[in-house]
Amino acid sequence: DGFEEFYLTRCVFICTDPKDIRYIRSYYYDKMEYIRFDSSVGKHVGYTEFGVKNAERFNNGPQVVQERAEKERYCVHNIQIWYQSFLTKS
Repeated sequence: DGFEEFYLTRCVFICTDPKDIRYIRSYYYDKMEYIRFDSSVGKHVGYTEFGVKNAERFNNGPQVVQERAEKERYCVHNIQIWYQSFLTKS
């Protein structure tokens, strides 16, 4: 029963229009989300004392610029493939 740290990246969308797509990266430690980047907010938000400190550090460094670019690189780039795949399976 050790501790585990991981992050989860996801794209939330209801259509293929880039303005309706959200890129979210959540960071977890021991099953608890402690920090999240959401492209609709445009910055990291902390949910624990540790997360708040790291969100401030991330938002004042190059990480926030990199995360903002991930929506285009990761979500918008792949959305047509995913959208068609979901439509054929529904």
